[in-house]
Amino acid sequence: METQPGNQPYVGRFAPSPSGDLHFGSLVCALASYLDAKAFGGEWLLRIEDIDPPREQPGAKRAMLKCLERHGLFWDREVVYQSQRYHLYRDALHTLASRNLIYRCSCSRKRLSQLRNEGKNAYDRHCVYTPPPPDRAAAWRLDLNRAQQLLSGNPLNTHFEDVILGAQHYQLADQGDFVIHRKDGLHAYNLAVVVDDLAQGISHVVRGADLLSSVGPQHILASALCRALGTAPPLWRYAHIPLVTAQDGGKLSKQNRAESIDASPATNNIQRALAALRVPVPEPASIEDMLNFGIRNWQPKRLSGVSRIEYSAVPSSRHP
Repeated sequence: METQPGNQPYVGRFAPSPSGDLHFGSLVCALASYLDAKAFGGEWLLRIEDIDPPREQPGAKRAMLKCLERHGLFWDREVVYQSQRYHLYRDALHTLASRNLIYRCSCSRKRLSQLRNEGKNAYDRHCVYTPPPPDRAAAWRLDLNRAQQLLSGNPLNTHFEDVILGAQHYQLADQGDFVIHRKDGLHAYNLAVVVDDLAQGISHVVRGADLLSSVGPQHILASALCRALGTAPPLWRYAHIPLVTAQDGGKLSKQNRAESIDASPATNNIQRALAALRVPVPEPASIEDMLNFGIRNWQPKRLSGVSRIEYSAVPSSRHP
């Protein structure tokens, strides 16, 4: 991947949520982002996205760190925990509110589900026209109309080049006014990710293809927030890794009770993950040697055209 314009240094990241143990799909994404960063002499940061306590598993955060270390994936800088950064997310909300870029929404799940059943994927802005009472619990949504007005002097570029997927385009109309602060008082994923990626100086985003649809909302939100703050918008570079799936085609995930990679030797896991990323290691070697081999031979474009990585089809390790 190319470096940023203006010689901005490469800063990548791996940002898991502590909803369970890391599985093989998690390792593939972690390894891809690690190899990409190190292949270009960049930093690889670790951020724990622990802003949804109801989904968090006890002990998962510590287990994740130990698991990455066991697989030789050592991060740069200090680990960032989103649960310790609520003040930054509140500041971002206040900044957006000061420019009238967000509004309260008290629509129920039932009403939102009904909209989807009617084929209306984008929110219909009901609460713009009928604001909820001040004492009613409400989420906060980004007002895309106002955001576009704010950015009118520098229109959003809705086209981007994904290193693996090639030319991509998102439609602003398809995004709808999305939630950035939940009705239950928790900060939404997109707000936290944007604030942290900006604060940490992230330049390259290497992650699973299931997050491709978040590019649009995150780009719009980041551009509006930066304009409100009077700072330059980010120029993130993207590479979305094919999903690792089970035999039935479903995503390998914590929710589907995917097996923890702690159940297998780390050397086996790294060799299989390299093979999944089309970087096969010719001979059994130490973890350090395999990672160095992977860095030297990392070519993300090898994954172009790969729709998914079936876990059972990934060659097994030859390590004893």
